This record gives sequence, structure tokens and C-alpha cells, in this order.
Amino acid sequence: MSGWNVTFNISYTTFFLLGFPGLRESRSLLILPFSCLYMVILSANGLIIYIVTTQRSLHQPMYILISLLLAVNICTATTVVPVMLFSFSTHLNRISLTCCLVQMFFIYCLLAFDCNILLLMALDRYTAICYPLRYTEIMTGQVLMGLVGVAAIWSVGIVAPVVVLASRVHFCRSNVIHHFTCEHMALMKLSCGDISLNKTVGLALRVFNRILDLLLLGASYTRIIHAAFRISSGGARSKALHTCGSHLLVIFTVYGSTLSSSIVYRVARTASQDVHNLISAFYLLIPCLVNPVIYGARTKEIRQHMEKSLCKGVETGGEVSQMRNRDQFGYVLECGRRSNIQ
Repeated sequence: MSGWNVTFNISYTTFFLLGFPGLRESRSLLILPFSCLYMVILSANGLIIYIVTTQRSLHQPMYILISLLLAVNICTATTVVPVMLFSFSTHLNRISLTCCLVQMFFIYCLLAFDCNILLLMALDRYTAICYPLRYTEIMTGQVLMGLVGVAAIWSVGIVAPVVVLASRVHFCRSNVIHHFTCEHMALMKLSCGDISLNKTVGLALRVFNRILDLLLLGASYTRIIHAAFRISSGGARSKALHTCGSHLLVIFTVYGSTLSSSIVYRVARTASQDVHNLISAFYLLIPCLVNPVIYGARTKEIRQHMEKSLCKGVETGGEVSQMRNRDQFGYVLECGRRSNIQ
């Protein structure tokens, strides 16, 4: 009993991330595919953010919210992937408790902020379609900044209690986290003592937030679609439904990945830790990869500016190549002229 008390009083402050423990020495083979995935996420999201930032015609609430969503995607991937790559190495996979809690906070806060931005997009489309004549008066820059600030504060408020409670737990079972990130439940498995409060608060906040999001999204898009079908102009109706379709695809991607990972985690309890880690990776990274593809392919204005930018790049490359050829040709002629003079 005294030995148990000594163990209970010891709390680890440094941990080792062991992403995909079943692969053991083969974990290093995952560095290349996840590095390529990370570069694709940065490039795809960054391209659309650049297009929206540089094109004055796209400085509207809908496109600003799209670029903000994609910026959150980049931040989420950056919070997850570099630490994941370190966890594949047996020499760089150490992390302190403080850094672990900071990463946990940013991952969950960014995921919550991502969902809140989707709510703001629904509100923006609701205002644009249901109150088209007053849209510019209602959705001003100051209003948009205020809504984004509220969404950010709400995200912090939802996540902070979970992280604060996790910081008060004693971790004495082990200092090896069988995950590639400081995921909440993976860290709680190392705790000793009663963590029922942590589980209850975490589950309650998650369920409350998800139900509230789905209710608000459902109510908003029901009104939006109903109002869109009442638009007399066929072209305007088609454009409104097409825009809402893009947003709904992103919503299904985000919430579908969350729901599927939760279901698989609870149903496939006998599956290996590697399977659960792979599901977590898909849940965190697939929306970051799919969202820019949806908005880049389905949003006409963004797609047109992307095509123009690519065409300008090709034309610029062609002009540079022609100038180089002319310079080389002129240099040959000059050399020939000088040799004739000599």
C-alpha cells in the first residue's frame, strides 16, 4: 500500500509520443507520405488564401470566411503534422507536459473554431439570400470582425475547461503516449486516480457543442433553401443553391469525419492502437485536404481567378524563356561578328 502511495505521488512531466506503436522500427517509413500530405495541404489552402487576399473583387464576407476557414486548416495541420513526424523518430519524440497541454488546447480550439466558422458562413448566406437588399448594410466589416471574435472566444471557452482539468491530473501509470499527438483520452489513460470529472466535462461540452452546431446549421440552411426556391430568377436561384451546396459539402466533410471517427472508436474497441491512430489522422487532416478542393473547384469566382493566375504564370514563364533564347541568339551573333572582325 505504501508503494502505491509513493507511485501515486510521482507524476510524470515528460512524455514520449509513440505514434503507430505496432509498426515499431518501420515508423520512419511514414515520414515521406505524411510530409507530402502536409505540403499539399499547405499549397492548396495557401493558394486560395492568396487568391482571395490579392483580388479586390473577392474582398467580400463569404470569401473572407472561406479564406479564414482555410487558414484554420493550415494551422490545424501545422499543429498536428510536425509533432507527428517527430513521433515517428525514436530520438525526437519527447514532449513536456506543458507543451503537450498547449498542443491539446490548440488542436481542439482550432477544431471548434473551424465548426464556428461554418456557422458564420451559414449566417452570411442566410442574410444574403433572405435579406438581399439589406445584406451590405447588415454584414459590414465591423459586424464580420465582431462575429469572428465571438466565434474565437466561444471556441476557447469550450476547450479551456478540458485542458485546465487535464493539467491537474497526476500521471503515474506510464510516460509513453500511444498516439502521435497529445490527444485527450490518450493522455488520460496514463492518469492515476479519479478522472470521472474530466470525462464527464469533456463529453458534456462536446455533445452540447455538436448538438447546438447541428441545430443552428439545420435551421439556417432550411430557411436558406426555402428562400432560394422562392427566388423568381432561375439564374440567381441556381447560383444561390450552388453556393450553399459547396458549404454543405464542407459541413458534411467536417462533421462526417468527426462522426465516423467517434463511431469507429466506440464500435471497434478490439482494433489495434494503430487503427485508432490512423482514424484520428484522417479525422484531423482529411478536411484540411478536401476543403480547398471543394471551394477551388465549385466556387466560380475563385476558380476563374485561379485559372487567370495559372495562365499568367505560364505566359510569364514563356516570355522569360523567349527572352533567354533571344539573349542567347544575340550572344551567338555578337561572337560571330567579333570573330569576323578579327
